[in-house]
This record gives sequence, C-alpha cells and structure tokens, in this order.
Amino acid sequence: MKDAYSFDLDEAGAMKSYGEMRETYHRIFKRLGLDYRVVEADSGAIGGKTSAEFQVLAQSGEDHIVACTQCDYAANVEVAEAQLSSEARAGESAGAPEKLHTPGVGSIEDVVAFLAKAGHAGVSAARMLKSLVYVSGNRTVMVVVRGDHQVNEIKLAKALGGGEVHLASEAEVRRATGAAVGFAGPVGFRGEILADHAVANVVDAFTGANEADHHLARVNFGRDFQATLADLRMVGAGDLCPRCGGALAAYQGIEGGHVFVLGTHYSAKMNAVYLDDTGKEVPMVMGCYGIGVSRLVAAAIEQNHDADGIAWPMAIAPYHVIVTSLGKEDAVREAAERVYEGLRARGLEVLYDDRDERPGVKFKDADLLGIPLRLTVGGKGLAQGSLELKRRGEKEFTLVPVTEAVERVAAAVIEAGGSLRG
Repeated sequence: MKDAYSFDLDEAGAMKSYGEMRETYHRIFKRLGLDYRVVEADSGAIGGKTSAEFQVLAQSGEDHIVACTQCDYAANVEVAEAQLSSEARAGESAGAPEKLHTPGVGSIEDVVAFLAKAGHAGVSAARMLKSLVYVSGNRTVMVVVRGDHQVNEIKLAKALGGGEVHLASEAEVRRATGAAVGFAGPVGFRGEILADHAVANVVDAFTGANEADHHLARVNFGRDFQATLADLRMVGAGDLCPRCGGALAAYQGIEGGHVFVLGTHYSAKMNAVYLDDTGKEVPMVMGCYGIGVSRLVAAAIEQNHDADGIAWPMAIAPYHVIVTSLGKEDAVREAAERVYEGLRARGLEVLYDDRDERPGVKFKDADLLGIPLRLTVGGKGLAQGSLELKRRGEKEFTLVPVTEAVERVAAAVIEAGGSLRG
C-alpha cells in the first residue's frame, strides 16, 4: 500500500484535500484502463467519515458491492442502502396469531417448504420473519429481518451504538427465547427487539414461536410485537437505489484505493495542533488515503487477459514493445538491433527476442508475457522495406516502413496511455 495523510486547518480545507486526492485516484485508475466504481464504504477501526473505496470490478474480487443502473450511486454492501418499498401495507387479518406445529424444521427454506406442503397459501421467504439473537457487550437483542434478507452486522453495530456484535450461542438463545435456534420469534419476546424497516411492511407473517417445533402464522408488526426500526439488512441486486429509485446491480470488486477524512481524533492525540487567531491551540483536521500498488497490478491482470495470457495496459506494462527477430540472416539481425536501439533512444521500454526459436514459439511467448506491441523483423518484410507491427489481442498486423517504425511505435505507446523516458 501507498499511504498518505493530509493535515488542514479546518473542515473546509480537509474536504478540499480529500477532493484533490479523490480526483487524483480517478486519473490513476482511468489511465490504467480499469473498469471500476467509487463506492460508499465503512472506514473500519480507524474511524473517520466521507469514506469512499475505489473498487476494481472482477469476478475474483473479495468485496461485494452494489451500483445503480441509472445513476452514479455505488456502495460496499457493508454500508449500502436501499429505497423502501412504496407499496401500502394492507390486508392484515383480524385474527390473533396461529400456532403451527413444525417438527424439526428451523431454517427459512425448510419452514417454507413444510408449510407450503401443509397447504398454507402464499407462504414464501419474503413473508417469513427471521429472528436472530445477537450479543453486544452486556446487551442481548433480538434482530428481526425479512426471511429473504440477511442481517448486516456493521449496520447492526452502529444501531447499537458501536462495538462488536456476534450471534448468540445456542445456550444463550435458549436462555433468551426458551427455544432452540431456528424457532425464535418476536411475539412474546421480553427482551430488546430491533427490526429492519422492511419488517413493518410484511402482512400476516410467519415466524418462530419461541417454542421448540412450533411457528406462528398471521404475525404483524405493531399489533403482535413492537420493535425499534432501523436499517439493518444487506442490500443486493434488484433492490431500489436510495437516490433515484433505479434498480441496483451486484458486483464483486477488488479494493484498489480508499480515501476518507479522519477528523481530529488522531491529530489531537499526536498534538498536531496550530495556534488560531486568538492564540488557542487547535488540532488539525486529517485526511487518510491509501492505494494498493501491487494489488492494482493483480487487478489489471484480472481485467486484462485472454486464453493466450496477460494483456497488459500500456501504462503499467513491463515493456512497451517486444522486437522479435525471425531468421538467422545477418541483415535481419542487424536491422532488428538498429530498431531495438532506436526505440530505446526514443525513450521506449523494449524487450529484444533474438532467441534461436521457431516464429510460433516466439509469438506465443510474446502473447503470454502480455507486451502491448510486437514489432517483427523478418527477411521477407525487410526485402520490401517494412516491419510487422501488431497489438496484443488483435489478430492482424500492420506493415510499417522500416524508416518510420520507431515513430509509429512511439505514437502507439502514447496513444495507449504510456509514457516515454526523457
């Protein structure tokens, strides 16, 4: 990682530094030719705000993100939000909750299958209320989300005021609910209950009965149980964008950079202060920026390869061009060496392949290495005063005059985002 920090006199200055660094990262990622998203993110243990991650999209990525298909909203699923459904809550039954015998079925999938087989119309994961018991310090709370949703533990921790949270053990669940894991529910639960906003819109839900081998039907928030509502769930593909209402799409990403404002927490501890106009000591406002140098190399390969090997973006390719000499004739060798030296003198990074190998082997190795340009020097082309210039990934080559080869290659490098020495 390349880490950097900024120190400013006030919040406005810190935001200006943050904006400049964020724009710098944009230029870096664009020059690398990466397909990426800037996503809202959690700052983690280091704290801070205005947190944004630069996520390189890749199926092998370890991070999960969502991005709107209609606007520029994007976020790590750890902090992603979704627009609440505008559908009106209606059709609540008048009857009290009904206890159902559900022997040996505790998971959402198993309960749905069991109830559907038993003839309960309309049962689905979306009509189930998933009730999980969590522990945070000395607090034991029941967290309720819709059956097709997952609890977001980072959001939960924030809703509980910070600190670590973890699922209760089987013994703790029994003590809190009187039943085994899989049969917990909010109706009759005497402890603290937090529920996701979506729970309030579920009509006549099915949920655990706090009794072994039993569930309840016709459960409704506000009538049968009370809870503190909060944003507690993981957001996923198909949810509605919190900004524009468009559909969210899911991606996997590799975190290549992270920028955020730290505030004064650490500067105050380090005594990084200045005297204001009144002579009072004031801590500086810090910003924090990190970019994964080696990680971006791996991410670039993930996005730029084919069956033949790597296809390096020009800006980070180990060599701009490979000069491939074909044939043992002195004229071919001398011409290849002249071009090689000419390219180096022009400021290009050049690899010279003068091995005694068949053309197919040399071409295959050049593709495997992923060098963006291949300039081939052969007897047949020299006889016509030309060389073969081929871009990595393209099937066809272009004939270029020997006298123009150096400048043509240099122009191709610059056009593709590379830079020359000197």
